[in-house]
Amino acid sequence: MRRVTLLNSNNDCVSPDRTTFINQLVLLLQNNQFYLLLLLGFLMTGCSTSRLSSGAQRKTAGKTFVIVGASSGFGRGVAEKLGEYKANVVLAARRTDLLEEVAAKVRANGGTALVVTMDISKPEDVQRLRDSALKQFADIDVWINMAGVGAIGRFWEIPIEEQARMVDVNLKGFIYGSHAAINQFRKQGYGVLINMGSIESENPLAYHASYAATKGGVLNLGEAINQELRLNGYKSIKVVTVEPWAFDTPFWRHAANYSGGTPRMAAMDNPDKVVNAVIWSSLHPRKELAVATKAKLTRFFHHLFPHTTERMSANIVHRYQIKTAPPMQSTSGAVFTPMESGRGVDDGVRARMKEEKKQRKMQNKQ
Repeated sequence: MRRVTLLNSNNDCVSPDRTTFINQLVLLLQNNQFYLLLLLGFLMTGCSTSRLSSGAQRKTAGKTFVIVGASSGFGRGVAEKLGEYKANVVLAARRTDLLEEVAAKVRANGGTALVVTMDISKPEDVQRLRDSALKQFADIDVWINMAGVGAIGRFWEIPIEEQARMVDVNLKGFIYGSHAAINQFRKQGYGVLINMGSIESENPLAYHASYAATKGGVLNLGEAINQELRLNGYKSIKVVTVEPWAFDTPFWRHAANYSGGTPRMAAMDNPDKVVNAVIWSSLHPRKELAVATKAKLTRFFHHLFPHTTERMSANIVHRYQIKTAPPMQSTSGAVFTPMESGRGVDDGVRARMKEEKKQRKMQNKQ
């Protein structure tokens, strides 16, 4: 465990590896700094997850956003919302028909849209995306890497090819996208790069091993680039890593699944929170943005009690994914080939889990 020195009410030093988690928490509650940090966390959550103010919407209008992974989930939600804010939106993903559908929605909302079919794991596709955006709009204000694939199950039971593909998309793809964006921003002298991380960038979860590894890499990538930009005088170029908890999107349907049960997670939230937070961070860029209360608290406690937080989180995932999930056959999901299903922002995962719980209770009564 990482050592953190705390002071109790008597100003005595307390080392976390010498006391229990409960005793540590009591000591923290006696320290006024805890209340301040917690309050600030809640205040920041309210600002970033709300719809933009009218003034912020005017600042967003006319800006050019490149969104990689815009066909469904968070990416689709961000694109459609940017359309309402009258932005220029470059839509990139593998599913052309869905991109055209999103583009029509963006235009109907009042924005401008350009569709570019591509695969983020191919550097030549990423360069073509940048060139297409510049040809249409002359510059790029914000580049958002949101494409991603996942795999659920015991590490040793997930085929190595699918784990390698996760690295190709979630990490190498983000490196390609970040490289293209940063070089363009250097030419312009400004720009915001937003990479979709996860709370697993901070707190890796059991049964998501390689996925968590890629998201940890995304966080470190952004942190390092930010320091390089600072050291080389690029004050107007920022890199943001967004870190949400589990949200109800098609990610779960599209993930490879070798767990033996339907894909699920505890305490899922509405994806609108992340959609709003991503757009908000384009105007208020900070190095890391944990989205909503659960992510902020998980990140906070993981910094103080990493092993305990990881153990508790793993137990939660084990209960939901392994012990209580209804049976499901193994699948590679959309890791290699795009799926026809899972086309919206929200994917009804919470409703499905609620019905599964109802069915489980009925079976237990029989």
